[in-house]
Amino acid sequence: MVRIEKILFPNKQKIPWKEVEAYMKKYEGETVIVREYGDEIRFNYVSASEYAASSYSQKLKGAYAKVKANLVQMVPKAVEEAKNRRWIDNKAEKHGNDAKNGWYRYDVHFEIPVKSLDCEEIKWNRYLGTLVVRANDMGLFFYDIINIKKETSTPGES
Repeated sequence: MVRIEKILFPNKQKIPWKEVEAYMKKYEGETVIVREYGDEIRFNYVSASEYAASSYSQKLKGAYAKVKANLVQMVPKAVEEAKNRRWIDNKAEKHGNDAKNGWYRYDVHFEIPVKSLDCEEIKWNRYLGTLVVRANDMGLFFYDIINIKKETSTPGES
């Protein structure tokens, strides 16, 4: 379970996606190995812009937008801890070259802190998301994290 210790983007209403993109650019050129499968996932110039400016990110509102924005600081760790790999054929013409060999999807689990009203107790909300990785002749490349959902089985507990 990946734990997001620090809230960099506290606002739920106006996420500074350009700042999120700038943070994500720190990973450009890095390669992270998915521990369970040995897959080498690379970060390139597309990774940052897709993470912050994808149609999925732009549609997010409230707590889910805040969660995705703050997850940016733990993306490499989330990739490393990804589970449940599955392959999907590329169906979009616009990705003809960059996802020539299809897409991989993995499950990522993470937690984000929530302070009590008196700010004395910290609880952890757990989330599940889908890591999207594109595959082409050059390898595997980080694309986005989508389908972020709060896990309700143990809300606010850790």
